[in-house]
Amino acid sequence: MCGRYSITTPVEAMRRMFKFEGLPNLGANYNVAPTNAVPVVRLKDNHRDIAMMRWGLVPSWAKEIRPKPLINARAETVAEKPAFRGPYRHHRCLVPADGYYEWRKEPDGGKQPYYILRADGQMFAMAGIWTDWMAPDGSELDTMAIITTRANDHLRPLHDRMPVMIEEKDFELWLETSGGKDLDVDALLKPAPNDQFVAHPVSRRVNRVGVDDPELIEPISLREDSSEQPEDKDPKDGQLDLL
Repeated sequence: MCGRYSITTPVEAMRRMFKFEGLPNLGANYNVAPTNAVPVVRLKDNHRDIAMMRWGLVPSWAKEIRPKPLINARAETVAEKPAFRGPYRHHRCLVPADGYYEWRKEPDGGKQPYYILRADGQMFAMAGIWTDWMAPDGSELDTMAIITTRANDHLRPLHDRMPVMIEEKDFELWLETSGGKDLDVDALLKPAPNDQFVAHPVSRRVNRVGVDDPELIEPISLREDSSEQPEDKDPKDGQLDLL
């Protein structure tokens, strides 16, 4: 799954990669969590637009926002599940990131966080879907979810799922939805190559949603982290892992 990630790349570098219009004022976030407002890239009026959306998709037909947000959608069922099939067909987006976190179960029953990033250190795009939701009072809210797939062999020891990564050459194909879901899009829902991403252990401070600083992504020794007091809350409590 993908339950936390970071986006710290300067916005000018983001614009060069994603080729969106405008230059929004975006600050670095080393600990993006569900329900946060996050930047996504979508097509709007035939050009790429960057917008802030709530992480946790709310289906357009929902009467209210669920207590547990729909943060991830399985690649295997995204085209079939009622909450996701409409957005997958008509509202696909790119979710910029420069790393994401995963928690590995340890023999003592605890969970050790790892930071996963591209081997070349470059930012990347996760496959997303979005929808606009209207509340009973008439207010509108744009929300999104990240599509996950089975983990590749290199990352499977950490978790059996990983985000779907969209390569830059496929941005246009992924974002173009004017003709409905193109069958070619399904071929993009696959694990990243084994050599594309690397991982290292990081401090359990990342478990706390309110913590946001560069030290969160720095490698640590596992002996060093074991001396820290365990957090009193699982980092995935209150989140709906996968549908």
